Amino acid sequence: MRIISCCKAVPEEQDIIVTKDRQLSLSRAEWKFGQYDLNAVEAGKQIIETVGGKLSGLVVGGSYLDNPKLKKDILSRGLDDLYLVMDEQTETDTYQTAAILKAAIMKMGDFDLILCGAGSSDLYAQETGNQLGELLGIPVVNAVNKITVQGEKAVVERMLENEIQVLEIPLPAVLSVTSEINTPRIAGMRDIIAARKKPLTQFTLAEIGLAAVEPSGRILSTLAPGQVDRRLDLLEGESDEVIDDFVKKLIAELK
Repeated sequence: MRIISCCKAVPEEQDIIVTKDRQLSLSRAEWKFGQYDLNAVEAGKQIIETVGGKLSGLVVGGSYLDNPKLKKDILSRGLDDLYLVMDEQTETDTYQTAAILKAAIMKMGDFDLILCGAGSSDLYAQETGNQLGELLGIPVVNAVNKITVQGEKAVVERMLENEIQVLEIPLPAVLSVTSEINTPRIAGMRDIIAARKKPLTQFTLAEIGLAAVEPSGRILSTLAPGQVDRRLDLLEGESDEVIDDFVKKLIAELK
């Protein structure tokens, strides 16, 4: 079995600076792999440990990916090899990301299962996995809490509002996993040392057969919320008068 876990590098949240005009500056931010994507890597590793096979990582991003520490970190999480699509034209929306992932996957060759996180740790649009499955023309299921591979099919569980949904999915397929599916392992020293020797393949967009991908939308601006002083308007008590006053204040704020 060959599993591909898709990952995204994101800025370290604590390093993001909010400027006076509410812009977000990443000039001092270190890069890391998003927590949700680590769930996808761990899910793939656990399946490989059960049924055997190979786990590949696939990452799309800009020049910030040319970072030995970043590459070694994701390889030490259980991947057998890593594929990078590194191009400055990959700063994209979810549809563009899905299209680039599809082209890279077709370049990588045969696969049985593609795993994605619930969403990226920066935008958390929760769209890329579904779009990737549609572009590949294979079954896609999101919000997956458990995966059991049985031959040429996967049995997956999804937690709904009042019940657990169990689905039988033919392979190949794309599955987006939740953060509840597992706890990503912490790499030990032996894993980190071994990561240096694992195969790494790097592509540009041209090398996977893409010149450009038109976005499905454009981000006009990204601003931090404005600072608002608290009013400290407190209501105490449980009487009908206090509740009525509370409701009136809420209605006034919503107008």
